[in-house]
Amino acid sequence: MKIALDAMGSDAHPVPDIDGAVQAARAWNLAIAFVGDEAKINPELAKHDTRGLNIEIVHTAEAIGMTEHVDAVKSKKDASLNVAVRLVKEKKADAFVTMGNSGAAMAAALFGLGRIKGIERPAFAAVIPSGESRTLLLDIGANADVKPEYLLQFALMGSIYAQRVMGVANPRVALLSNGEEEGKGTIIVREAYALLKKSNLNFIGNAEGKDAPRGFADVIVSDGFAGNVMIKTMEGVAEMLIDFLKAEIKKRPLAVAGALLAKPAFDALKLRLDYAEIGGAPVLGVDGVTIIGHGRSNAKAVRNAIRAAKQAVEGDMINAIRVGVAGV
Repeated sequence: MKIALDAMGSDAHPVPDIDGAVQAARAWNLAIAFVGDEAKINPELAKHDTRGLNIEIVHTAEAIGMTEHVDAVKSKKDASLNVAVRLVKEKKADAFVTMGNSGAAMAAALFGLGRIKGIERPAFAAVIPSGESRTLLLDIGANADVKPEYLLQFALMGSIYAQRVMGVANPRVALLSNGEEEGKGTIIVREAYALLKKSNLNFIGNAEGKDAPRGFADVIVSDGFAGNVMIKTMEGVAEMLIDFLKAEIKKRPLAVAGALLAKPAFDALKLRLDYAEIGGAPVLGVDGVTIIGHGRSNAKAVRNAIRAAKQAVEGDMINAIRVGVAGV
């Protein structure tokens, strides 16, 4: 299996991008195509033991920065994002992974790979910690305005991702709303509820915002506006609570001693909330496996984003969505 990695993606590129990809190549026997400026890739790659690894460099001097508008996807035809996507389109790679500009990456995947036949709108998903497991939330920003049919397709794609990548046998699907009752929500949410209720999915009803971190459902479906606000709020609250806890412990000498005893529990909590454990978020609905990670990603995050891509390829996720949408 070959993964096309945008080596110019992360904020600190290409250091964590190369480090994480080399780890992934060794851990899972993957071929990696590093796409980017070879003058920057080669010196960093030389710092790693790559003996026995299937690695190549696909040179391009162009890249799209984090602050650039998505229009750069069209004006910079040979940007590393576009070149990596073309490798997937031309069947020279099995998946595309980047830690770069998420808007540009999604546009590059959409323009370069196209939508899976029958999918009206691709969705950007995020895996969040919840209860004793994780929940897939989508859409988190690609589609601020939706139709009920889009939400049904998001639910279908999310359910397939939960099965094929997250390992959930029969994913519980819920619809984000302002109340658990069937009649709650906007007109679009209520109409989507009716569609989901009639579908073959394991639909369990509405989910309120408080339900997401409680493990209420395996997949929660939303429009991109509400989903984006929700995911950003959760990230902010998690960071705030950790900062508050650290500040309050430092104020109390006895609490400092107790914190040392509780360090294993704190370490476990940190691990549960660590974005690097998940690595990246899938773009569902484009006709090729696409994983996008945070710009601040470290090597661990890159490694796990590549793992997510590997699992999606192994799970034949694209074909499963194609078959699933044809049956709706």
